[in-house]
Amino acid sequence: QLQLVESGGGLVQPGGSLRLSCAASGDALDSYAIGWFRQAPGKERERVACISNSGSSANSEPSVKGRFTVSRDNAKNTVYLQMHSLKPEDTAVYSCAARWSRSIWCYEDYEYDYWGQGTQVTVSS
Repeated sequence: QLQLVESGGGLVQPGGSLRLSCAASGDALDSYAIGWFRQAPGKERERVACISNSGSSANSEPSVKGRFTVSRDNAKNTVYLQMHSLKPEDTAVYSCAARWSRSIWCYEDYEYDYWGQGTQVTVSS
């Protein structure tokens, strides 16, 4: 059973940067497409980025494009979300999710099979 654990969240000032990690255990991550999602209080969960199992394909949603980059190191069984130029509206709980796939790399939230517990990101001065 694949297990995911996020880390790297915290409090950062507007304009700052953070790098989130999604560490996997229980299975090799190199057969799983990964999505990063966030959910702010009172709002629906939204996908912010996704990456293919090999890392050769990746997408960022328009709301974060140019500021957030998803990458992975399958040798370390870890996926990353690098976030730059953070804004107060980026404040949310960020979670990673996995689905076994060697072709499609972006899914809707209900299509992912495994989820981490989430890590809080707060952007505030």
